[in-house]
Amino acid sequence: MTAAPCARTRPLAWRMLVVLLASTILASGSVPEARGHEARPAYLEIRETTPNRYHVLWRTPLLSGMRLPLALQLPAGVRDVTEPAERVLSDSVVERRVIEAPAPGLAGQRIAFLGLQSTITDVLVHVSLAGGASSTTLVHPSRPWVEIAAAGGAVAIAGAYFRHGLEHILLGYDHLLFVLALMLVVRSTRALLTTITAFTLAHSITLALAVLGAVRLPGPPVEATIALSIVLLAREIVHVQRGGTGATARSPWLVAFAFGLLHGFGFAGAMSEMGVPRDDVPLALLSFNVGVEIGQLAFIAAALGLATLARCAAATLAMRMGRVAPFGMGILAAFWFFERLASFW
Repeated sequence: MTAAPCARTRPLAWRMLVVLLASTILASGSVPEARGHEARPAYLEIRETTPNRYHVLWRTPLLSGMRLPLALQLPAGVRDVTEPAERVLSDSVVERRVIEAPAPGLAGQRIAFLGLQSTITDVLVHVSLAGGASSTTLVHPSRPWVEIAAAGGAVAIAGAYFRHGLEHILLGYDHLLFVLALMLVVRSTRALLTTITAFTLAHSITLALAVLGAVRLPGPPVEATIALSIVLLAREIVHVQRGGTGATARSPWLVAFAFGLLHGFGFAGAMSEMGVPRDDVPLALLSFNVGVEIGQLAFIAAALGLATLARCAAATLAMRMGRVAPFGMGILAAFWFFERLASFW
């Protein structure tokens, strides 16, 4: 008996099995402590209140309850008008103070972030000057400083939030595992398109509502429930593999839409962590969401391509790995769930 040609159609779920296991190994092995979002950005906001006097907000993320070793280095000649006041939150430390810079002010000056180069954390810098000019810059560890420009414009703001949205989804292993689980449940390309569209529409709705302040949910329960949603989908995959038919297999778009509403609040948490400029909320929201969608589509395309290659090379191995993969995905998501549940206290 000859082997079936590669081009022969098989259920889409089986084509994704190797990718699922690879993603599970990646998420559990390459991310410290198997967290869904490890690299929360720091945030620096500088707002000129009177000529050469600025209100400074500096937020440093916490990692496993410990503050990242980042220090703000202001230009020479800058002095504190008020002493730095710190407030410790559940996920970050927020420092506020008022500074004064010698004429002509901070425009054209450099601010450095000491210790940033030894982390995987970015820093979002938003500057508002008294004349109405504003700029937004995303600082990376490879270049741990920023020069304060007189004006950045809409292009700079859109670019910064687009990049952060793209990075957030590509480093958001829990969101990617959820998308991958949806791909394993559906049985056709048409169903996949409908399901992913429903997921995208849902999380775009709640992302917008949360960022605009219309709806608010606490972060830790949202993150824990996102992990639980992956556990439920992993259980559904096993059920389908054993010949059963659950609600997700019958109406994957409906399940994707319901859980997508929840994932949108997770994306909103990422936006709030990096800060949203008051005068450019619509632009920042749109740019961040476009970055998320581009990253999501790139992941789906890469997963489909890799799965096709894997099926052509070793279809039998892919099938065997596929029977184990949902359990690995469920175990990892369950770990995230209980870890995030513990963070409530």
